[in-house]
Amino acid sequence: MTRTKAVVDKKEKKSANSKKKATQKKVVVPQLRLVKNDQYLADYSQAIEGRHNSAMQKKSELVGNSKKTLSDFATGYLYFGLHKTDDCWILREWAPNAIDIFVIGDFNDWKESAKYAMKRVRGTGNWEIKIKNKAFRHGTHFKLSVHWDGGQGERIPAWANRVVQDPDTHLFSVQVWDPEEKYQWQVDKFKPETSPLLIYECHIGMSQDAEKVGTYVEFRDNVLPRIAKLGYNCIQIMAIQEHPYYGSFGYHVSSFFAASSRFGTPEELKSLIDKAHSMGIAVIMDIVHSHAVKNENEGLGNFAGDPCQYFCSGDRREHPAWDSLCFDYGKNEVLHFLLSNCKYWLEEYHFDGFRFDGVTSMLYYSHGLGESFNGYADYYNGHQDDNAIVYLTLANDLIHAVNKNAITIAEEVSGMPGLAAPIKDGGYGFDYRMAMNIPDYWIKTIKELRDEDWKPSSMFWEVTNRRRDEKTISYAESHDQALVGDKTIIFRLVDSDMYWHFKKGDQTSTVERGIALHKMIRMLTASTINGGYLNFMGNEFGHPEWIDFPREGNGWSYKYARRQWNLVDNKQLCFHYLNDFEAAMLKLIKKQKQFQKQPVVEIWHNDADQVLAFQRGELMFFFNFSPTRSYCGYGFMVKNGSYEYLLNTDDVAFGGNGFNDDKVVHYTNYDDYLSRDNKGWLKLYLPARTACVLRKCKD
Repeated sequence: MTRTKAVVDKKEKKSANSKKKATQKKVVVPQLRLVKNDQYLADYSQAIEGRHNSAMQKKSELVGNSKKTLSDFATGYLYFGLHKTDDCWILREWAPNAIDIFVIGDFNDWKESAKYAMKRVRGTGNWEIKIKNKAFRHGTHFKLSVHWDGGQGERIPAWANRVVQDPDTHLFSVQVWDPEEKYQWQVDKFKPETSPLLIYECHIGMSQDAEKVGTYVEFRDNVLPRIAKLGYNCIQIMAIQEHPYYGSFGYHVSSFFAASSRFGTPEELKSLIDKAHSMGIAVIMDIVHSHAVKNENEGLGNFAGDPCQYFCSGDRREHPAWDSLCFDYGKNEVLHFLLSNCKYWLEEYHFDGFRFDGVTSMLYYSHGLGESFNGYADYYNGHQDDNAIVYLTLANDLIHAVNKNAITIAEEVSGMPGLAAPIKDGGYGFDYRMAMNIPDYWIKTIKELRDEDWKPSSMFWEVTNRRRDEKTISYAESHDQALVGDKTIIFRLVDSDMYWHFKKGDQTSTVERGIALHKMIRMLTASTINGGYLNFMGNEFGHPEWIDFPREGNGWSYKYARRQWNLVDNKQLCFHYLNDFEAAMLKLIKKQKQFQKQPVVEIWHNDADQVLAFQRGELMFFFNFSPTRSYCGYGFMVKNGSYEYLLNTDDVAFGGNGFNDDKVVHYTNYDDYLSRDNKGWLKLYLPARTACVLRKCKD
């Protein structure tokens, strides 16, 4: 090569590189909206974008080509598990570490035989067997006998959709479920009402008065009408996925695709959901993908001689606080299992969405234990499980692709930014996050402060403290506060007087205080929502007992694992006051169009007086938390006009004293010095420990 030629080539190469660099400089990666909405996240934009890109890359990897979707990928339940064809049953299972698998059951005296040996699908970790219809029929019981190098064990198939417990041996087995009459849905398409979302958290087994395990049918017939009458438009059902120990509250899941048989049949659960839909009530379920029960015979703990088939290895395999196992979200097979699980419940049972349990535990290698979460750096310091973040993002993507009206809620305590922000904006895609700070605040206030020290400014800040780009589910208390070892709000306020002085005419000052504050706390919590409001079954009327499931320590009693509806139905007792107020409060909120989208605008607070006032749309809320001081003619600067009462906690119908005449219309007064912008003084009588709602009368 001549020197001239070399120089020319060098110049051309340099020119090409310059053009390439110029082109690269023009490429500007758009900033995700999550970062745009919060300037304090700018320092962590690289991590936020990295997580978003990881989720999108994993989605592309799972989908494989542009013609397939994530919904196409999440159909494992249509392949694995037990399926009936015209002439046989096909059973498939993923067990890469197995060397032999036999199907045993009541059809072959629970004995292994070559006739019922599964075969490995060549080149995969999948196993398959075809069983003639004569052997398998509706009601047949079976399980797997799995052999691996150095061991053997009886196992419940991971994809089983019907698991039952023998009442005598207490052992679990799969039950072939093939009734002659398939369930026919009466409501084919249902669109949840989410403006606002009013959630009634419930548990099927403990939903009856009787000391026993309640059923899907009993809940459908006895409890759903109560929920509808109260005004809730959504139920969140706990403990649906099969779990071997009833006392785990459903959080130690063994069979992820099986609806708990202790409450009834699949048809009965479908009938419950169908009935709820006919009443305008959405149905979401607590879905537990944060961990699994350690049991090996009933669960996935050591399915085929590999303790880490579904779970993490080493120190990360076991949850240090929950006595359970942690999924390995980095395995595509685990993603396939869990994503298919989400789609299964939506498609097979017509659930309207999920409340994801234990999201904090999923997000952090530490499971959130011992973390401070004092600043944004704590969310991007390398302590986060990026694989779990990818899974949660894909789960939300999938769920909303299967049902665009689906509802997803994250139970998360750390405050991870973007959790309930759209995926396209850099979030993880949940529709709502639980406002877990609110119940903690109420507990702390009741436990640690004298009534005289309750500060309205602190209360107002707590119930309105949330990210602008995320919707929340506010609640004063949930099932967590009702469990043994904790206390409900009414129990903290009234304590033992609940048992002896809750009869009308026999209330002590402690009872009167408790009833008054119970209503005020719930009203302040519900009136400031920016997405939804939640209540646990029975708390609306101040259920007097904690929740304690049958166990050896209580003689296996069901006394405290039930809901005593007879108490609220007895009009001689005070419980119905709280119940009736709840219904009136929800009715008021539901009547206001786009209530939760209306800004919460503070009118006034005075911590010394313990008075708070704020406006939401056309509604004005007034609170006097003082235990001893009533105020006559307390003034608030509002738009000029006349104002009428809509709701008053002091109404005698709700157990109040009726000090105000709620039929009186109040008029604003002009002030030469302070009145401006068409505003004047609205002067009200505010009895101690009361709250009320007023609305400007239409001209």
